[in-house]
Amino acid sequence: MSYSVGQVAGFAGVTVRTLHHYDGIGLLVPSERSHAGHRRYSDADLDRLQQILFYRELGFPLDEVAVLLDDPAADPRAHLRRQHELLTARIERLQKMAAAVEHAMEARSMGINLTPEEKFEVFGDFDPDQYQEEVRERWGDTDAYRQSRERTASYTKEDWQRVQREADELTRRFVALMEAGEPAGSEAAMDAAEEHRQGISRNHYDCGYEMHTCLGEMYVSDERFTRNLDQARPGFAAYLRDAILANAARHSS
Repeated sequence: MSYSVGQVAGFAGVTVRTLHHYDGIGLLVPSERSHAGHRRYSDADLDRLQQILFYRELGFPLDEVAVLLDDPAADPRAHLRRQHELLTARIERLQKMAAAVEHAMEARSMGINLTPEEKFEVFGDFDPDQYQEEVRERWGDTDAYRQSRERTASYTKEDWQRVQREADELTRRFVALMEAGEPAGSEAAMDAAEEHRQGISRNHYDCGYEMHTCLGEMYVSDERFTRNLDQARPGFAAYLRDAILANAARHSS
């Protein structure tokens, strides 16, 4: 079975002009021509187009794509392995980028006083200051915002790295509890939630139990926080929220 250039353009979500260009440079030459000289693409041609679009999505120039696809030493499994490696690397990079964004969105960047080099070292590829406006719009009129700005204004790179280490260690503790089957309302989980609250109070602003429960709900209601937290373990955001609520209830009784 063969397909017209218009059909292939529709399948692949590309323009007819793009397919003509690929044909013109020899990257994707149709296997057949109709009696009228029109391009006809086979299933094998579609497989090759899929490979081309994959590499293009990852930013490979067309000449490098041609080299990859025409490598006589490569078989279909080799292409799949290469694609898997590239996708895995991209996913890891995107996860790190997402984590940097969420750390900034959590207001850890408020009043940060680091050089550009230090910001890059602590937060990675993203400059936390670019999220300052959203942080200001959401919390700018709160005492917590003002207190956090005052407290963190003098933080050094080492201070921010310490805060990050504490957060990472507490996350590992929560994940261990989840993997051990501890309910979010257990004593161990509530103790970890209390440490989470105290860490916010120690490093950012006075965080009472009502404020803490609001944060817990935000971790689930705001998909950016949920996505970031669940990188540690699927369901972690909800588990943390539930532990925070249980801990607040424990201290209200």
